[in-house]
Amino acid sequence: MNKPRRAPRRCVDGVLLLDKPTGITSNAALQKARWLLNAEKAGHTGTLDPLATGLLPLCFGEATKFAGELLDADKSYRATLRLGVTTDTADAEGRVLETRPVAVDAERWRIAMADFRGEIEQIPPMHSALKRDGKPLYEYARQGIELERAPRHVTIHRLELLSFAGDEAIIDVDCSKGTYVRTLAADIGEALGCGAHLIALRRTRIGDLDVAGASTLADLEALPASIRDDRLSPVDTLLANLPVVRLDARESERILHGQGVRWGGVPGGRYRLYAANDGFIGLGEQSADGWLNPRRLVVTGLAVPKNSENC
Repeated sequence: MNKPRRAPRRCVDGVLLLDKPTGITSNAALQKARWLLNAEKAGHTGTLDPLATGLLPLCFGEATKFAGELLDADKSYRATLRLGVTTDTADAEGRVLETRPVAVDAERWRIAMADFRGEIEQIPPMHSALKRDGKPLYEYARQGIELERAPRHVTIHRLELLSFAGDEAIIDVDCSKGTYVRTLAADIGEALGCGAHLIALRRTRIGDLDVAGASTLADLEALPASIRDDRLSPVDTLLANLPVVRLDARESERILHGQGVRWGGVPGGRYRLYAANDGFIGLGEQSADGWLNPRRLVVTGLAVPKNSENC
């Protein structure tokens, strides 16, 4: 007996703010959401470790053109630390290296945390996806090879101790791109004199996007397929931090044909571009000689009908 054929994938445009569960990779979460939406084209805006939960914006269709916009955004996390135990990965998945007694109080915490606010240096962990000679560091680590890594400058905008009891503590972190929270946890443990590793991590914010507005995979699966698209945010959600430029009909036509328009913006500035009917056109960049030039454009309803076969 022939199996029933699955309906052809659809052209779906938008951003799904996903609250990723623990225990699965970001790509597995993306593929599950893509299957639930029966979407033709999908991508994510940066990964979360399988151990971590929380905000993972997923892009579909035209939104994939702007997936890289969040890579440089500040991020916020809630992290749970286990004190007194260090591991080779600085998280709960690693091999235990050392155990030490825990004897910390509020004053010890206050002093230790103060050293990690503002601009700090971090040495990237060996168990990371950073590459050396074309190979991720974690591949060297799995072979027992320890390589020298240059410290990186990152910024901790906010670091707050929410609670601590016995050998467990919970902290909130607002940080710049490139920050390794498990490295931060391990370094705080050393500052406390007892060592520590990360046992839970939840991403709560990326730029202006908050996990409070996110859906879980279970939420999406529970909905009838016909209304799952309602959970998608507009394509321009990923550019919400950029100023807006509204173009008239002539200017819109020039931009859509890949031509610049005269505009008095800040040289090097990037802008969200909208047509006179408020339809989102794409991303533009101001040149030093007074031209606003298109950088990435969406396929508008004027060109290709939404959810057509031409993704």
